[in-house]
Amino acid sequence: MVAMLQRLSPGELTALLPLPQAVFQILVALADQDRHGYAIMQDVAERTDGALKLSPGTLYGSIKRMLEDGVIVEVEARQRPREDDERRRYYRITPLGRDLAQAEAERLTVLLRQARAVGLRPKRA
Repeated sequence: MVAMLQRLSPGELTALLPLPQAVFQILVALADQDRHGYAIMQDVAERTDGALKLSPGTLYGSIKRMLEDGVIVEVEARQRPREDDERRRYYRITPLGRDLAQAEAERLTVLLRQARAVGLRPKRA
């Protein structure tokens, strides 16, 4: 990926695809709320019905690169500071990260549409 905080053109976004599965799943986990690492791991496992379980090494290695690339940021403010472990680090998707996740979702949608067109997936009812 590329380290930048500004928005990219559709062509520039497409050049960064496909995303590694772990990166896409982390972006999806952060799309609706800030989360700490363990909560990201739980969300991904739950949403994928256990098909993808991020190991701590995969998760934190991906997070490190995603921070460097500007697709997520670490958040200082905590939602419930009195109830939360102060060692936890919370992460938030950036506008660039959201654009990238949306571009990947669109890429996957096109692939699914192509698979349906040739009978590899059932057509919608």
